[in-house]
Amino acid sequence: MSRLNSGESGEPGRLLQPTPGEERMTVMLAAFEGWNDAGEAASDMLKYLHKLWDAKKVDAIEPDEYYDFQFTRPEVRLTSTGGHKIKWPVTKIAKATIPNTNIDIVLVHGIEPSYRWRAYTAEILAKAAALNVSHVVLVGSLLADVPHSRPIPVTATCDDEELAERLSLEPSQYEGPVGIVGVLNEVALLAGLPTISLWAAVPHYVAQAPSPKAMLALLNRLEDFLNVTLSTDEMVDDAEAWERGVNALAADDAEIAAYVQQLEEAKDTAELPEATGESIAKEFERYLRRRGHEQP
Repeated sequence: MSRLNSGESGEPGRLLQPTPGEERMTVMLAAFEGWNDAGEAASDMLKYLHKLWDAKKVDAIEPDEYYDFQFTRPEVRLTSTGGHKIKWPVTKIAKATIPNTNIDIVLVHGIEPSYRWRAYTAEILAKAAALNVSHVVLVGSLLADVPHSRPIPVTATCDDEELAERLSLEPSQYEGPVGIVGVLNEVALLAGLPTISLWAAVPHYVAQAPSPKAMLALLNRLEDFLNVTLSTDEMVDDAEAWERGVNALAADDAEIAAYVQQLEEAKDTAELPEATGESIAKEFERYLRRRGHEQP
């Protein structure tokens, strides 16, 4: 049974709402490095929010039972005193409050484990319950046949019927191998937590990290669901610089340039109706929200 409030929000435009009887809402954002993290866009997004909201570590999942250390190796780091310290692949759990909102955020950032995925996701949800998490947003990125010169697509899906209806989302239609994000999505739903999955499509011909344009697209979509304004000016500059760099690389290779043009034409043809409707409306709403946030 979903714990989502099925009533209308008291705040215009609010998409996610507190549990009935609660004034505040706690949303868990989770991303995992590895198979679910093309261009490291998802994990870099969590790192960005951790710094932006000054999140504080509140818990962790120790790695010993979940990782093959010959595959996911610990790293040695130099300390400020000149010594050495082993950094283990710990799943970090941090908490923050979004300023001027009733939203608390729990950030879960780890590496996709090697073993015992069901036990690992159960441990995450046990810690989520202890932190009074009421909603889950899972973030991933995948390689796709999309052009770097167009807006990065972000697919949002929801398998919770009540939440999907309110947000006008569709359940995932994917069939095939899944990563830890897919497993956590199913386990969270079984635990009664309304869950959204956000997936950014990273151009496969520029798959190396970082991927700031995909990260920015994920941040923009998160803004829409939480109805908040995020400080992304620095990320906009990075995304524009990234796009200019890929343009320069494509210009030096006629085969890649032709392939990019083919992707652009396919994208423009497929999205022409949307470009004149809903997508423009969303961008205008985001502009108004940012403008209102910047005014004294």
